[in-house]
Amino acid sequence: MWRNLLLVSLVCISATASIARADTDAPLLLAGILPKDSDEQYELTFWESIKNSNYPGDYEAYLKTYPNGRFASLARARLERLRASAPAQPASKAAEASRAPAPKPAPVPAPAPVPQAAAPAKPAAAPAKPSPAPVPTYGASTTVRAGTEIKDCPACPAVVELPAGAFNMGSSTGDPSERPPHHVTIGQPFAIGKYEVTVEQWNACAEGGGCDKIATNASAPGNAPVRDVSWDDARKYVAWLSKTSGKPYRLPTEAEWEYAARGGTSTVYWWGDQPKKGTGNCKDCGDPWTDAAPTTIGSFSPNPYGLYDMNGSVWEWVADCWHISYKNAPPDARAWDEPGCSVRVIRGGSWREGFSYMQSSTRFKYSASVRQSQNGFRVVRDLK
Repeated sequence: MWRNLLLVSLVCISATASIARADTDAPLLLAGILPKDSDEQYELTFWESIKNSNYPGDYEAYLKTYPNGRFASLARARLERLRASAPAQPASKAAEASRAPAPKPAPVPAPAPVPQAAAPAKPAAAPAKPSPAPVPTYGASTTVRAGTEIKDCPACPAVVELPAGAFNMGSSTGDPSERPPHHVTIGQPFAIGKYEVTVEQWNACAEGGGCDKIATNASAPGNAPVRDVSWDDARKYVAWLSKTSGKPYRLPTEAEWEYAARGGTSTVYWWGDQPKKGTGNCKDCGDPWTDAAPTTIGSFSPNPYGLYDMNGSVWEWVADCWHISYKNAPPDARAWDEPGCSVRVIRGGSWREGFSYMQSSTRFKYSASVRQSQNGFRVVRDLK
């Protein structure tokens, strides 16, 4: 009995020491590809993703989600230093949000982005029509013919037509949020951004009065992916784009996004089952890479559908609400939404993460109203 009590005590001491090390900003050792779906794990992962950031918005986002979190004092101190060293600017929406009362708990763990994750959302719906034959599984080296490239206006993103088809979504070996893997039918062709939306394209929306100007993108190249945009911002952009072009643009559903990212493959990555340099903008992926910012669009190889930067670069917002697993997920391309949903899915990893986040099934969550420097998006255009 005493031996068991001693063992329990040692375990508790070890756990306490681990937390103490985390509070001193030591590297966090997280097991697995993504953290388990718990508030503590998500907070640790969130902090790990921003702790070296030079963007005030990242710390504002953390404090909005975790006002009394274990790193709150450190976040406030870094935020004060960054604000003191920067020229005076109008307060950002994220800063205003951080001063507002914290939102009431949602049915899912606190709406915190966890890019690094971020959490599940559900596939969006497509018009009901007879489903075409399933898309075959292609080898990683096979180029799959996608459809026509479309560009509806000079300021519009180029989009690539993808065929209707079917695929297995999720993973049986990754994070629990990616389970259960399930068969999804994409009943209608659609067109998705060849690249992520760029700074130049975003600025066209801002100049047209449809989007807010994003201060942190001011010094970025025009062909860099726009970032530090919230899900709400992305929705404004697609509304402006639809009005400007006269065509139906929107965010991809989670099912459409993974279908496009896989490019007709069923392997862990679109290029195969093992990490490979030169395949995406991530910290393990090779040059060009810097920890300061993502590289310009199209700097790495496209996937078999001719789509660039689906792996790394910036996390990409999708339409779906976050769910902690794929249990009861739609079997088609519908967005899995919920009334009043405040936590949305992000996909694809960013330049700050390593190969474990480049997997086609990787998913994470973020509060829809929060701007974070790793988050961007690409668009979908309905083919009608």
